[in-house]
Amino acid sequence: MRCMVMVRATAESEGEALPNAEIMEAMGRFNEELAQAGVMLAGEGLKPSREGKRVRFSAGGRQVVDGPFAETKELIAGFWLWQVRSMDEALEWARRCPAPFVGECEIEIRPLYEATDFAEIMSPELRDSEARLRERIAERTR
Repeated sequence: MRCMVMVRATAESEGEALPNAEIMEAMGRFNEELAQAGVMLAGEGLKPSREGKRVRFSAGGRQVVDGPFAETKELIAGFWLWQVRSMDEALEWARRCPAPFVGECEIEIRPLYEATDFAEIMSPELRDSEARLRERIAERTR
């Protein structure tokens, strides 16, 4: 099972306060454990929302909205992509994670859809096209 583990933003992360050296070292050790266990597929921190943009779709149109975005609790400050056997295993890893920020903060774990979740609605042609796309992406990241 693949899952995305999202580090929720805080007022400090949105204010561009970088983590202290202690947090960076602890997170580096944790990331190394994840990588050695074959769990971590990707992981990055995100710059504050003031450097971001949103594209809002409505009534066939698109509107670009510049950051910053008001609701800090709705924002993501970083993420991991993990490969685990189950949500229970993801929770075990999350419980071992050092706090990403000083003070109150949280991470959210969400499973990714897999091709098998769409088996009933995907035609063989669409499945083949999806497989070719994933292979091209994998080739570029090797």
